[in-house]
Amino acid sequence: MSAKDTVRRNKTVLQDTLCGDRRLILDKVLEMDLITGREYNKLKSINKEDEEGHIVELVDKIMNKGEGTCQAFLHLLETDEAIKRTFPGLQLNRQLNDTRLLPTPVQACSSDNSDVLSQERKRRKKDEPYQLNSQPTGICVIINNEKFLYHDERCGTNRDAQSLAEVFSWLGFRVLVCKDQTKDQMDRALKRFASLSDLSQLQEFSVKEWTGSGFADLQEAPKHGDAFVCCILSHGTKGVVLGCDGEPLCIKQITRTFGGADLSTLTGKPKVFLIQACQGGRMQRGVLFEDLQADDSHSLSIPVEADVLVAISTVEDYKSIRHRIDGSWFIQSVCQQLREGCLRGEDITTILHRVNNEVGQKEGSSEPGGAKQMPEVRFTLRKTLVLSPHGI
Repeated sequence: MSAKDTVRRNKTVLQDTLCGDRRLILDKVLEMDLITGREYNKLKSINKEDEEGHIVELVDKIMNKGEGTCQAFLHLLETDEAIKRTFPGLQLNRQLNDTRLLPTPVQACSSDNSDVLSQERKRRKKDEPYQLNSQPTGICVIINNEKFLYHDERCGTNRDAQSLAEVFSWLGFRVLVCKDQTKDQMDRALKRFASLSDLSQLQEFSVKEWTGSGFADLQEAPKHGDAFVCCILSHGTKGVVLGCDGEPLCIKQITRTFGGADLSTLTGKPKVFLIQACQGGRMQRGVLFEDLQADDSHSLSIPVEADVLVAISTVEDYKSIRHRIDGSWFIQSVCQQLREGCLRGEDITTILHRVNNEVGQKEGSSEPGGAKQMPEVRFTLRKTLVLSPHGI
């Protein structure tokens, strides 16, 4: 019989017995990496009327994690001394003994002492999501270029900036914005945000902070948390975004500003870049509606460029579509899908797949297929990144 079937057959007995000390069981499964720290906190704080309700949630979660986790859970119940002392009835229960919680694995007798728990622990460490425990979760920087010296004004971009501020504030980030930056200002500002050594260093960029109802002057020095988000809203061409002076800043240079470095506070932490800008002058067939515009104009070390996700509004060589009033297709889709997907507990790559699909289905012309847009996502994330609404 599989370990998962054994847990299922004995679910009632496990619930009746383990509710005698749910905190011990929660601590033990966390210690063995059968659940993540995030799952532990949720299980510990769920609103249940009795102790058994918490154990029901735990057993269901263990079963949902699959055969390996069920096997390690049963082995834990059978071999841990503290559990055997606390729940002596669990050992004596004939139903559990008849079905055998888990035969001693062959590996447990090997010279390297690698048993099923150590194997499962390694697997869980590998699959574990990024831990986002800081308050706030991190900083979200928005560079919002609206007015340009040699290009048309980017009408609708302020709607995008506000939508991003609302959703990332909701997700627990401190949201800061810089408006109408030249290429050199963007470069210097991003380097300042990467280090965050001194509040006075940000004053030249007229940084504003989202307050919940609007942007106000920055009063308190920002500090990095467990994640970083950077949103660039501007004109662009292939591989670059433009400053308000029309000069290009390479997207690779932007992301590498936040690359891993010895003793950097962002090393090993997820860094997400959302870029709303054209990547060329071509439109994917057809013409735009009158009210649409184009943005044309655990090892000892990890790779330097690890833990980065870049989502760009369009693939290379093509324009990116933005509504004069409602904002861009890409940013508005990102914000909406974050609102929905984060409540479901989805990771960010799953959410961005939905964005790709949603934007890809939009029509920018009265002729079906006349004007289309396809966002692009690339990443070097080593773990899953799951963002949650603040306070959840």
